[in-house]
Amino acid sequence: MTRPAPILVFDVNETLLDLTTLEPLFESLFGERRAMRDWFAELVSYAQTLTLAGYYRPFNEVAAATLRLRGEVAGVAITQADCQALGAAVGAMPAVDDAAPALARLRAAGFRLVTLTNSPPAPTPTPLERAGLAGYFEQHFSVDGVACFKPAPACYQQVADALGVPTGSLCLVACHVWDTLGAQAAGCQGAFIKRPGNAVLSLDGVPAPTYEANDLGALAKQLGCAD
Repeated sequence: MTRPAPILVFDVNETLLDLTTLEPLFESLFGERRAMRDWFAELVSYAQTLTLAGYYRPFNEVAAATLRLRGEVAGVAITQADCQALGAAVGAMPAVDDAAPALARLRAAGFRLVTLTNSPPAPTPTPLERAGLAGYFEQHFSVDGVACFKPAPACYQQVADALGVPTGSLCLVACHVWDTLGAQAAGCQGAFIKRPGNAVLSLDGVPAPTYEANDLGALAKQLGCAD
């Protein structure tokens, strides 16, 4: 059995904070809640494309630009107020139900916990502070520090460098397999959380996540935490 890495590095958006709370905004703009998923998928795609092409703008700016792009494609006029409403909604996403109990169990079991997000640093109160989760973590990291987006290796390496450990001491916890794959390629372990709308990519020659769980509580159990 694989021994868990002592430092768990948590993705934030959707892994810890409830992305589905953005759906009403997208329903009001585009007439269907599913439009949020289309926007988020393109947001991730364009963020990664910017990194591959050698460009960088903060994630919130890419999010607003992607909203305007989706509006143009759908024939919906997106205003500055709409972009501001999106930013406010993203900043106020609540914690997913399983986050706080699992984080408490993991800390009690002796795991070190940090976060790594594509989002830029936020003024206090941060989204994690608003959601009541910030206190579970010893440090918070943003890809803004290396000016590229996950799954670029530099994103994970900066965490290892800041903590003074090799990447093998890290396990990236995320509900996005592109994130766990990036972490594993950088030498970390990867723990995939199967949130609705997400699944593992099964492909020859591509490593499966080190751990797979339906929620954070199940992951804590896999890692040997008491109920």
